[in-house]
Amino acid sequence: MEALAPLLHGFGIAFTPINLLWALVGVTLGTAVGVLPGIGPALTVAMLLPATGKLDPVGAFIMFGGIYYGAMYGSSTTSILLNTPGENSSVVTAIEGHQMAKNGRGAAALATAAIGSFVAGTLATFALALFAPVVVTFALQFGPADYFALMLLAFTTVTAVLGSSMLRGLVSLLLGLAIGLVGIDMQTGQARLTLGMPQLLDGIPVVILAVGLFAVGEALFVVSRASRINETIIPVRGRIWMTAEEWRRSWKPWLRGAAIGFPFGTLPAGGAEIPTFLSYAVEKKLSKHPEEFGHGAIEGVAGPEATNNSAVTGVLVPLLTLGLPTSATAAIMLVAFQQYGLQPGPLLFARNPDLVWGLIASLYIGNVMLLVLNLPLAGLWVRLLAIPQPWLYGGILVLASLGVYSLHGSVFDLGILYVAGALGYAMRCADIPIAPAIIGLILGPLAEQQFRRAVAISQGDLTVFFTRPISATILMIAIAALLLPPLIRWRQQRTVMVRL
Repeated sequence: MEALAPLLHGFGIAFTPINLLWALVGVTLGTAVGVLPGIGPALTVAMLLPATGKLDPVGAFIMFGGIYYGAMYGSSTTSILLNTPGENSSVVTAIEGHQMAKNGRGAAALATAAIGSFVAGTLATFALALFAPVVVTFALQFGPADYFALMLLAFTTVTAVLGSSMLRGLVSLLLGLAIGLVGIDMQTGQARLTLGMPQLLDGIPVVILAVGLFAVGEALFVVSRASRINETIIPVRGRIWMTAEEWRRSWKPWLRGAAIGFPFGTLPAGGAEIPTFLSYAVEKKLSKHPEEFGHGAIEGVAGPEATNNSAVTGVLVPLLTLGLPTSATAAIMLVAFQQYGLQPGPLLFARNPDLVWGLIASLYIGNVMLLVLNLPLAGLWVRLLAIPQPWLYGGILVLASLGVYSLHGSVFDLGILYVAGALGYAMRCADIPIAPAIIGLILGPLAEQQFRRAVAISQGDLTVFFTRPISATILMIAIAALLLPPLIRWRQQRTVMVRL
């Protein structure tokens, strides 16, 4: 129990009044953005980056963690009552949850989702505290070649997993890598891709690009494409607590969901979408009432919702210990680390233990707060859907502009913001994912630095990347992650053709 002492220290930090306030603000904002379709945690954290630049990093990250967790809770509410998931990972919840709501069991569906998220989130946070120091011990053995290979793995996995096709993911990644090259080459002193503008010699601020690509780009896209549809919200009927039979049918899916979600979240190609579908399939296979699936089976809500929150916690393992983001929100949180001059990785645990363990401890506290917020107030949260979209996205544009201008008081920064917003809009129109661009933008300069360092240490011998066991293994995994998806698709297409 090596992690027990630092975790107790983290609780001492998280229980201070100001950090409890930030946790409450985070989970409340997160629940609200989870309820609103299209306003996800990545957009919210990106929009708050300029405003939180001068805050204490510990309090800021406690709030960001609360937003991330809260969005998963809030998304289940609209999935169940409106059949409109606020997050992709809540799509599975809508299958059974909305049917339960139509059958007058919406309160039970909300309860099993909230309690399952609480149980799985708590267990996954314990696993995070337990396994993160183990990963840190392993990561301390990494050299420059190993870190370069690890970043290549991050590039290939997010390219393969995020977005509708690998080609679009590669386009997004290469775009981010190109933007990351803007500025002065620290080794040669030469200006790169600055277009003759002296304001770009220090590079394009990552915070401004993140706000532009996520917040401004999303607002422009939704306003240009979407018209508000009058959805029918099913009211919450019945008592909010579950019956003894519903408890009996839910507790095992909660535990199985926690066990399925956390490992997937820790993988470089993880995330919450795949494990939630896997959890649904497992529950349908193991259920004593398989005929209820598709008509409101409570196991089909309990398992995927537990999996969802467990996977979200798992995402923090590679982010904190290796500096690798495996989701769009994790990529924005990596931007936040850079905003404070911090680099996630094994040394973060030694140099900033208050931040790391305060954040982990706050996840326990945030789970309790979310349970209190979500069980009795589900009907209240759904009323946020009545906000007219022009007001909502107009407010996002105003807040994003004010936040970016407040950074340096520069009109040039506003120009960058809206150029990035136009780029984000164009990428959405072309169905090109945003997250690979952000990851390429952040990790690209770091990968270049580690590559040059490894080559310098080996005196120009490029075989160093293949002779070191760690880097060679990671590179093999990266190549597999890049080649396996198209091979699997080709095999499936060939099988279909043979059958025809």
